[in-house]
Amino acid sequence: MNRHEPGRETDVGPLHARGIDYLELYVGNARHAAHFYRTAFGFNTVAYAGPETGARDRVSFLVAQGTIRLLLTSPMNSDGPIAEHFNLHGDGVKDIALRVDDAAAAFAGTVSNGARPVMEPTAFEDGDGRVIKATVATFGDTVHSFIEREDYRGLFLPHFIALENPVPAMPMGLDYLDHLAVGVERGEASRWAGFYRDMLGLDLSQEEDISSDYSGMNTKVLRNGSDNIVLVIVEPLPGKRPSPIDEYLMYYGGAGVHHIAVRAGDIIRSVGALRANGVEFAHTPDAYYDALAERVGTIPESISELRDQNILVDRDQWGYLMQIFVKPMQTRPTFFFEIIQRANARGFGNGNIKALFEAIEREQLMRGNV
Repeated sequence: MNRHEPGRETDVGPLHARGIDYLELYVGNARHAAHFYRTAFGFNTVAYAGPETGARDRVSFLVAQGTIRLLLTSPMNSDGPIAEHFNLHGDGVKDIALRVDDAAAAFAGTVSNGARPVMEPTAFEDGDGRVIKATVATFGDTVHSFIEREDYRGLFLPHFIALENPVPAMPMGLDYLDHLAVGVERGEASRWAGFYRDMLGLDLSQEEDISSDYSGMNTKVLRNGSDNIVLVIVEPLPGKRPSPIDEYLMYYGGAGVHHIAVRAGDIIRSVGALRANGVEFAHTPDAYYDALAERVGTIPESISELRDQNILVDRDQWGYLMQIFVKPMQTRPTFFFEIIQRANARGFGNGNIKALFEAIEREQLMRGNV
């Protein structure tokens, strides 16, 4: 799989999208979240918006590493849409913002294809220029904003300012977004795959049922032509116990971003550094590694080091990948991060999903959610 970064290529299709511009997360305390993402995950705090910059209902911190940009937003008051979203869902992704050349055209095209409008194309300006933003609804309470910023020279968006004397982060080698996994209710995966195909012009490239002894899920992979927008839609399948997707939907209060996969250039080094910062990962049974070489063949990485870091390996017809799953990022067992390194592989480690399910099911059993 070739490396594609936001802003490098323009895709063909209704959106002409260049990739994911940023992810906006609604969180309980944006200042604390920014500190956590800096100290644990190596994200630099780049910009701030709040009452001092003219935002009356929210405080936002932009954190970044490589080309990954996360906008962490909290409400200023106990009511209003941001507070309502947090009260229902806890910390979670609200906006998957897409970089486009023409926000008005993207909005008009998707709405004419059936997307529900949320905000018509609106210009935001300051001394550094202007950004045009438009928004449509998608699964659950999540939205897509279309961001047109060709004429903007500022840090991020109008009315964001740089922090004074920010403490620099120690980068963890997380380069850019690989894909987003989306959890939807049972029977809804086909509908949302159709939404992304018909309204946003993404292609359905893969679909598969994956199961353990107790539960399972159906997956549908949607991607644009440049592979810089990749969504993996997952729905629970009937099983002996509630699946990890069922648990996510229960605690998140509906459909949403189940996990964020970020690409690492050296996953062994990155995972070791993250562990040293206190980041916790899903545990893989030691027996998994006994048959690893036989299952995936010869790879340059040390099996011993992979075992020490609990990193999973899977091979497809194009190459192999290494991946590991962080435990949930907040007190609710909802969204989490995946760290992934690809050696030409285009898949998503479906051979490892059973191991992930089994690890999460053990934790579900400890929480009493089986």
